[in-house]
Amino acid sequence: MHARFAPVRDCFHDLFAAGRETGAALSVWHDGVPVVELVGGTRAAVPPGAVVPAAGARRPWRPDTLVDVYSVGKPVVALCLLLLVDRGRVDLDAPVAAYWPGFRAPATVRQVLDHTAGLPAFPVPRPAETITDWELLCADLAAAEPEWVPGTVAGEHAWTYGHLVGELVRRVDGRSVGRFLAEEIAGPWRLDLAFGLGPADRGRCADLSYGDPGWPGRTRGEPGSLRARALDNPPGGRDVAVVNSDRWRAAEIPAVNLHATASALARCYAGLLAGGILDGVRLFSPGLVAEATRVQYAGPDLVLDRTVHWTLGMQWEPDGSWGMGGIGGSSAWADPERGYAFAYATARLAEHDRVDELAEALHACL
Repeated sequence: MHARFAPVRDCFHDLFAAGRETGAALSVWHDGVPVVELVGGTRAAVPPGAVVPAAGARRPWRPDTLVDVYSVGKPVVALCLLLLVDRGRVDLDAPVAAYWPGFRAPATVRQVLDHTAGLPAFPVPRPAETITDWELLCADLAAAEPEWVPGTVAGEHAWTYGHLVGELVRRVDGRSVGRFLAEEIAGPWRLDLAFGLGPADRGRCADLSYGDPGWPGRTRGEPGSLRARALDNPPGGRDVAVVNSDRWRAAEIPAVNLHATASALARCYAGLLAGGILDGVRLFSPGLVAEATRVQYAGPDLVLDRTVHWTLGMQWEPDGSWGMGGIGGSSAWADPERGYAFAYATARLAEHDRVDELAEALHACL
């Protein structure tokens, strides 16, 4: 790592020294090249308040350690559908029903991608075991009435986003979105990330753990609220016993279970920042990247309960950056003004203050 970025390294190490982090990775590209690649801590689950044992309790975090980054995967599943848009196989302004016969909501592909389709929660209460039942949950969404007129307001489609986008990919292309990602994006761009892991890849995953025992309840929202319905049906998506299981890791739940390295996420954003080309391999046209990263909706988000600027799969920030954070603390984005791509992947489910401090340290170096 170049000495210029030593303050970023120091900030990363301080998170562990202070007990705020137990296992994580950080990757930063600047001006088209990787400048920060850091890993630390353990892949093992660490109970709240416990100290990480020396040498990561014989399960140290390695450069190829995968971790569930939750909503950081939403832009990745969006890119799968956007690749089909770029190839002329999908029209952003066509109704979803044009590709998904029987889909009831009068939403367009664009409205699905920018979280204004009106389907932020699975409409039928389902038990926890159905969270891996793709066909059932997609059928529930196809039959659902939207909660608002599509296009009029946004609400992060917390668990439903991946099924809506992923089923569109499957209906148009024939492959599951996990296979499409592997063959059309992850393979050509050499990205170590996936929806639906095989046995070997499941063996290199980090186990998620809570920063404090109250984290699941604190992130749920008021009982009965749209946020609670969006996050907790089917239940189990923030239960570490569920998300650390082989069943979860093997399933494709694209809104919330992308397993990735920080390096892969930063590489992906570096490719987008370069206009859709990485290491000489062009996947996306510059025009598609420009359309995908411009603001499509600005206003209240009924699930996040704040003003949000949505692009086609990402959040746009007032400083011009675009990307996505995941519940629990992982985050990845590109900053065109400063010329960098950033990715932080953590197994410690807590707030985003860790990322804020790392970004502040990085900005001071630029």
